[in-house]
Formats: sequence, structure tokens, C-alpha cells
Amino acid sequence: MMYKLSKGRFGYVVRIIGVSQSRWVRQKLSNQNGNPQVSRIVRHYVTLHPNKGGLLKFPGPNYGVPSRGIGMIIARVLRGALKIRYIILGGSIAGGSALAKTYEQWKEALPDAKFLEGLMPSQEDLDSLRESLISYRDKIKDAIPDFTLDPKLKDLGEDKFDQLVLWFKERLDDAIQAAEEEKTENSSYLDDFSSDLKQHAVSFSAMGSAAEKEREKAELLRLRLSQVEAELKEKTERYNRELSSLTNENAALTGKIETNAGAVNELQERKAVLEREISSLLKENAGLKASLSKEENIREKYEGLQEELMQVQLKYQKEVERLEKENKELRKSLMLKAGDTIGQRKIKKSLIDMYSEVLDELCDYDSSYDTQDHLPRVVVVGDQSSGKTSVLEMVAQARIFPRGAGEMMTRAPVMVTLSEGPYHIASFKDSTREFDLTKESELAELRKEVELRMRNSVRSGRTVSHEVISMSVKGPGLQRMVLVDLPGIISTVTVDLAADTRDAIRAISQQYMSNPNAIILCIQDGSVDAERSNVTDLVSQMDPQGKRTIFVLTKVDLAEENLANPDRIRKILSGKLFPMKALGYFAVVTGKGSKEDSIQEIKDYEESFFRTSKIFKGGVINSHQCTTRNLSFAVSECFWKMVRDTVEQQADAFKATRFNLETEWKNNFPRTRELDRDELFEKARGEILDEVVNLSQVSPKQWEDALSKKLWDKMATHIFENIYLPAAQTENSGTFNTTADIKLKQWADLTLPKKCVEVGWETLEEEFRAFMDRARNSRDHDNIFDNLKASVVDESMRRHEWEDKAADVLRVIQLNALEDRSVHDKQQWDAACKFLEDSVKEKLLNIEGTLREMVGPGTKEQWMYWCTPTEEQKRRAAVKGELEKILVTEYTHKNTLTYDEVTAVRKNVQSQGVEVDNEFIRETWHPVYRRHFLRRSLAKAYDCRKAFYAYHQGLEGELGVECNDIVLFWRIQQMIKITANALRQQVMNREARRLEKDIKEVLEEYGYDPEKKEQLLTGRRVMLAEELKRVRQIQEKLEEFIHALNAEK
Repeated sequence: MMYKLSKGRFGYVVRIIGVSQSRWVRQKLSNQNGNPQVSRIVRHYVTLHPNKGGLLKFPGPNYGVPSRGIGMIIARVLRGALKIRYIILGGSIAGGSALAKTYEQWKEALPDAKFLEGLMPSQEDLDSLRESLISYRDKIKDAIPDFTLDPKLKDLGEDKFDQLVLWFKERLDDAIQAAEEEKTENSSYLDDFSSDLKQHAVSFSAMGSAAEKEREKAELLRLRLSQVEAELKEKTERYNRELSSLTNENAALTGKIETNAGAVNELQERKAVLEREISSLLKENAGLKASLSKEENIREKYEGLQEELMQVQLKYQKEVERLEKENKELRKSLMLKAGDTIGQRKIKKSLIDMYSEVLDELCDYDSSYDTQDHLPRVVVVGDQSSGKTSVLEMVAQARIFPRGAGEMMTRAPVMVTLSEGPYHIASFKDSTREFDLTKESELAELRKEVELRMRNSVRSGRTVSHEVISMSVKGPGLQRMVLVDLPGIISTVTVDLAADTRDAIRAISQQYMSNPNAIILCIQDGSVDAERSNVTDLVSQMDPQGKRTIFVLTKVDLAEENLANPDRIRKILSGKLFPMKALGYFAVVTGKGSKEDSIQEIKDYEESFFRTSKIFKGGVINSHQCTTRNLSFAVSECFWKMVRDTVEQQADAFKATRFNLETEWKNNFPRTRELDRDELFEKARGEILDEVVNLSQVSPKQWEDALSKKLWDKMATHIFENIYLPAAQTENSGTFNTTADIKLKQWADLTLPKKCVEVGWETLEEEFRAFMDRARNSRDHDNIFDNLKASVVDESMRRHEWEDKAADVLRVIQLNALEDRSVHDKQQWDAACKFLEDSVKEKLLNIEGTLREMVGPGTKEQWMYWCTPTEEQKRRAAVKGELEKILVTEYTHKNTLTYDEVTAVRKNVQSQGVEVDNEFIRETWHPVYRRHFLRRSLAKAYDCRKAFYAYHQGLEGELGVECNDIVLFWRIQQMIKITANALRQQVMNREARRLEKDIKEVLEEYGYDPEKKEQLLTGRRVMLAEELKRVRQIQEKLEEFIHALNAEK
């Protein structure tokens, strides 16, 4: 359409909408204006929006003749280029078709080559010809004999020389005859081969029109065959020449043999001399046999004396054992008689018990100083299943350890303190129970307890542990010492073990053996090959000089059966087989092969074995090197010697460590009392319980105020969005009240009671944490307890659960409160008005802040604070302006926008150069309308301040004042008050006490959990106090032990 047509001074100016109207406008102008000198310019527009600048100006007059511009030239050039393209394309298509025709004609003109197929031989004929040639080659190759001469002619004697010459001549004649026969055979081979060729030639001649060519091929093959025959003749002649040369060489060798005949005679003379010497040696041998018979008699006498000595030693040993048994009985009776007098005074600890307590303290000792645990102990090491545990049980005289067939049973170090006592009993360090080792039932329980402790010590998927299981064994006649049984060393890690098991076991063994005062009891299985030992290499690395190592060879009975050479056992027990040195070497038998055997049965079997053993009778080992009894005596003596030599040095080292720690404490914490981790925990426990007591002293008003505020904060959003706003969209007060009643009833039935219970729980937690925070900010606060207190509060709150019936009780109370819709007096009306005003103002502040973030800073803020809005904020501001216009136009607008309104806003914003979508407009509408609605509600609240009497007399409609909002918020206010009161009663009467109970339970659990205390009470101050306490205890026990040791001397 033509939008505007106006005549100016120099012509017409036309604005056109649409492309199709431009030609019509040109015709219209040319018809109306007859002056050909006036140029007409028609401009095309695509929008009604006025453009700024030169585009809106009228075009100036043009008195010249309009000329074709450069655009026409470009159009012509393009048209020519297109023509050329079509020509090239057509030529290529025509040329391609002509080329195809030419190729077909050339192909038809080619001659037919199918006649060649009949002239060529078939593949089967060629294969048969090739096979015949190969067979002929094999026949020629096999027909050539091999000629070799004997290279050892010189070594033959004179007697066989003539026979050798005769044999060689016969062989030479046979070789010549074989060569002649070979010629005849070769000619027969050639005849056979030529007959085959003739057959193939006949077959080839029958092949079609190519028979002539096949005959030519056959002629060529005959020529080739004649050449082969000539070559064979040449080879035969060459072989004959070689045979003649060999005959000449044989004649030369025969001459040499004749010349060497004299040398053979000399050899025979020398042989006679040697025979005379042998006869003299035989005479000397007869004399030696006589002397050997004398030595045999002497050896028999020696064995008799040795057996007699063994019988005397065994008799002496039995007498000693009898005396020891009598001594045990006498000691037991003396101890029992002295029990009454000892019970009246303080029981005096034995030396070994005092020493064991020191070692128990040192097991858990860890310090940053260089004071290490260098006190002596007997470390039992060996390969897995080598008999370590059995040796220890024989020394302790009780089967106290669990056993497994080929399975790893020792998974942690076990420290066993052996001491003398009237009863044979065992007990653990951290338990008061005593196991009677004379009863099999209690022995089984003890083994189960040891196995359970081992498995409990292994954590995090590992197989072995560093934790020490400490136990003591007392009994009559036991040697006093401390032994540590370590896991057996393995060479292969099986699939049921952790990947680092082998390295972990070696690390544990090296840790205990690295103690320079530890006695290493190296256990070696005698029933296996010595080359399979792993423990000997490890022991030789830790104690290369052997100054504190005792070697024990177990299972000697099996070794005697398996070893054919008893000298190997002698080498082992003399220290000449293994690459290690030791103080002593012992051979023991620790079992008969059954788990049910008692210690006494094993001891009897051990004595009988050594009494009848070939090893003992043959003098391989001495009597003091066998039996576990001698071993225990030797180990105990070595142990106490090491203790007396080193214990005072260790006490001095700990005294110096104590001095250094005390000096560090005085320098770093001069005004602080030394409290270890347990003492600090008890102090923190008291402070936490004091805060629990303070929680019970909170007044009811404080509880209700805190609960009311928390309740309104939790439910304000739901009330405004889901109850108040939908009810306010109605047209009259009746519909408002109906909608509000329905919404409140649904809310009270479904989610309100549970929400209020959560509010009560959160308020209780906040109040308790507030007390803890106030205590933290006090002057005498110690921040070392912060982690512990926070952990206790968190764990207690996690465990604390509100009473189940509380939600049902609150539901009934809240429904009754919400059903009351009559405000009784002016004071309640004013309180409801104030509650509504405060709530709306608070909500309005939040909405204003949201809008400020959405639209960005205003003009004033931009000038004063040098801040500019983002592109999104600019678009929000443009949409906000359009939406506010809608609300100004319709003051009582609903809370939703119609599609037409959204479209109008979008187009209005687009006219300002801002592109937005419908969702963007609705997002902006939400806070804009909320602000409008809250302002309207606030104005209504102001109007209803003085409308109580009109509400009370029912004159609201006549006065034009609707106060349904006040009534609604009065109902909500009353519900909050009643709910806060009910929750306050539950908190003060039940929940605070239940929380106190939970806190005490958590503190009790933490008190028995050392790892938890170590995790929560940290810092150099705690570590230093712990080390000081431990070093003082170790030093005091060491001094007490040294005093008792000197008194015993």
C-alpha cells in the first residue's frame, strides 16, 4: 500500500510498504507528472518505524540524464560467464558420449585370442612334468656314496696292524665295485626318466592345434636331459679321482704305521714297569687293611664308651628332673603356706612381673626424641610353620597358641611373660581373668581368645598387625623371661593374603631384631632343605657377628629320617652350613605330629628320641645342645645377663628424655598445668555438662519468643504464597474466607505439625549452640576443647529425635486455633494489625531487594557509585516499566498475566530495541506483582486500624472497608502462640532432658574410645603432656625394677 504521497518543490516523495507496489507507484507518478526533466525516485521501506538521519530527507533534484551505473556492467559480465559455463558443460557431455562410442568400436576391432587356450598345456600336465624332474634329482643324489677313513690308525697296536691293512684293501675294492654299479644304476635312471618324458611328449602331441610347439618343447627337454647326463659323468669321474687320491693317502698312512711300530714296543715296556708298581701297591694295601681293622676295633670301643656316657647323662638328667619336681612341690607348698601372711601385707611383685610392666609401657611409647626401646627381650623368629610357636609352648609348658595346618595363625606380635608361681595359669594384660592351664577346656578358651585378639588387631584389609598382644604365664619351675612370638616369614603371598603381607612381616621382624639388646631366637625347620631357609639371611643381616643370636633346629626326628648323611646336621649345629653366626646351637623335638598331644607326652617323646637317636650316638651333637629344657635354661641365663648389663643405661636415657620434655614444657607453656589427654577430656566433659545445666535454666518466655520467631520464619513464605495471595484474588469477603479456610485446613492436616516439630528441634539446637558459643567467647576459654565440644554436640543432635506423639498433639491444637474467626477485643485487633503490617513490611523489603538485583542500579546510584547495569538488568528494567504500566492501569489486577498482555509487553519492549521472550516477562512479573500486592495489603492494613467497631457490629460493607486480611492474620497469630506454648512445654519437660541423656551417652562412648580422643584432642601441648606422663611412668618403673634387681643380687 502507499503510505504517503506528498508533492514538494521538486517532485513527489512516496513511502511504500511492500515490494509488489513499487512498479505501480512508478506508473502513477509518470502519469501525473508530464515534465520529463524531473527525476522520480521511489524508495522502498520494510517497516513503519521512522528512520533517523538522511534516509527521511526528500531527495534533491537531478537535472542530468540518468546513466547506467556499474551494476549494469557487473550484470552483463555475470551473464557472459554463465553462458561460457553452459557451453563448457555441453561440450564436456558431448565429448564424453563420443569417446564412449570410439572405445566400443576399438574394442570390436580387436582380434579374437581364444585360439591360444587350445595351444597351451594344462596345469595337470605341467605338474606331472615337474614331479618327474624332482624324482630324477633325488635318484641322482642318493646314488653318490660317502667315503670316510678311520682317523685313529696311529692308535692301533702292532698286533692288529695286518688285520687293518687287509680290511682297508677289502673296503677299497668294495668302493670301486660300488662306483661301477652306480654308473649302471644312473643309466637305468636316465632310461626310466626318458621313458617318462616320452609318455609326456605323446600326451602333449595330442593337444589340439599346438602339437608342433609341444614337440619343440620335448626336443628342448631332451637336450636338457643330455646336459644332465654329461654333468653326471663329470661328477662320476671326479669321484673316481678322489677315490684314487684317498688310496694314495691310505698307503702313506700305512707307511707311517710301520714307522711307529718301534714306539709301540716302547709302550709295552712301560706297561710292564707299571704292572710291577701295581703289585707293590697291592702289598702296601694289604698292610693298610690290617691297620684299618685295628682302627675299627678302637672305634667300636669309642662308641661303647659314648653310649655308656649317654646312659650316665640320661640317668643324671632323670635324677635332676625328679629333684626339680620335688622342688616344685616344695615351692608350691611354701607359697601356699605363706599365702595367709602375704595377704595381710602388701604383695611384693616379682622381678619378671616388674620388668614386664616396663615393657608393656614401652610397647605404646612413641616420642620425637631419640630415646628408643632398647630393653632386652627374647624375639622368636622363623619361617612359617617352622615350629616357632611350638618351641615357645614347650618353654611355657602349655599349648596356649592356636594352630592351623599350613595356615598363618600368628598375625600379631605376642609378648609372653614367663614367671614362677604355685599354679599354672595364664592371663592377659588388660583382663583380670585367669585361665587354668591344667584344664583342657580353659586351654581351648585361651586359644580362642588369642585367635580373636589377633583377628581384631588386623584392620583395613591387612593380614598382619603391629599391635602387641601381651599375656603372662605363671607356673612352677618356669624360667623367668619375656618372649615375643612374631609372625612367620613367608616367601610367597597367596591370594587370600594382603599384597603387602610379606613386606609387613619382614618390617615387624626387623623392627624387633634391630633392638641391639634383643636376644634373637632363630628357629629353623630341620625337616626341610637348608637352602629354602629365609630367616637365616634376615638374622645374619641384623646380627652379623652372632653376639645375641641362639639357633634352634626343630623337627630333628623328621630330619633324621629324611637325611641320608648325618654330617649335614653336624654342620648345621656347628654353624658351618648357614651364613650366620650364633651364641649357641640347639636341636629340639617339639611334637609327635598330632595337635592333641600334651606337653608331657612331647617331652617324653623328645627324651626317648635323643636316647635312641643315631645322631646322638654318632657324636654329631653334644648332650647340652639338645632338648627344650636345656634351651630354656640357656635362653633365660642369656636374657638376664643382657638385662643386668643394659637396664641402667636405658634408665639414664629416659631420665635425660624426661628432663628435655620438662624443659620444653616450661618454655612453651609456663602458666599451664600439665594435663594429659584423659585429664583434658574429663575437664571438657564437665564444661559441656555445665552448659546442659544452663539450658534447663532458660525462662519460658525466652523459649516462647524464640519458638514464635522461628515458626514465623519457617511458615511466612507458605502463608503469603499459598494462603493469603490466592484468597486475596477473590471478589468478595465470603469467597475470601472460604478460600482461606480450605487452605488453612489442608495445611494443618498435612504439613504444619511436622514442620512445627522440626522448628522445635532446630530451636533447641540453636539455643544449646548459643550457650556453647557464649562459653567460647568467655575470658577463661581454652580452645583446645573446641573440636571435642563441637563433635559431642553434633553427635548428640544427630541422635536426638523428637517424641513421636508430639505431631498429633499439635495437629489438634492448631486446628482448633485456626477455626476461631472472631477477634474478641480491640487489643487483639491492634495486635493483629501490627502483626500484618510488620509481616508485610518485612516481606516488602525482601521483594524490593530482589527487584533491585534484577533491574540493577538506578540513575542516582550510577552517578554516585560509578556502577552500571548489565545487559540483562537493562532488559529487566524495560520489562518492569511496561509491567508497572499495566498495574497502574488496572489497580486490582490478578496475580497472572494473560497471553495478550504478555504479547503487548513484548512488542512494546521490542519497539524500544529490546528483545525478550514470554518466560522472561513472566519471571519479571512475579516480584513486580508481589510488590504491588504487598503495598496494597499494607494500605488496607492502615485503613483497618480503626475499623474494629465496624467489624464488631458488622458494618464493614456499609463503610466500604474490608478487613478479612486482619482476621486471617489474627487466626495465624493465635495459632503460632498456641504452638509455641506447646513446643515450649515439650522442650522444658521432656526434650531438654532427653538431649542431656544423649550428650552423656556420647561423652561416655568417647571416654572409652582412645582413638576418638586422640583425634579430637590434638596439638603440641597435648602430645607433650602425654609424652611427659609416659616417660615419668617408664622411668619410675625402671628405677623400681633396678632397685629390686640390685636387692636380689
